Amino acid sequence: MPAAYARELRMRIEPKNVQLIGSELAIHWNDGSESYLPLEFLRRACPCAACGGEPDVLGNIIRPNVRYTPESFGVRSWELVGGYALQPRWGDGHGSGIYSYQYLRRLAAAT
Repeated sequence: MPAAYARELRMRIEPKNVQLIGSELAIHWNDGSESYLPLEFLRRACPCAACGGEPDVLGNIIRPNVRYTPESFGVRSWELVGGYALQPRWGDGHGSGIYSYQYLRRLAAAT
């Protein structure tokens, strides 16, 4: 098991500071690391059922056809949810995606 992953299991990872910097969401984590997530990448990775789909009774994921506008990739605001997630409100009004801190860390590692 990588040392960084083992440390995450022992320490509850949460943001100390979240800021919008240009076209990125910057997160300073309580373990001292920082993540910079491009807004377009973050929006396209929205985990809500309307964006990412949801399973049918057989477990098949039905993915909707999501249409984006330039406003879709701007963030109006965000809220911290229950000590475990961040919920952005996008420029196109979308706001049902709840991004867990662990999901945000995985997304940051993928960029």
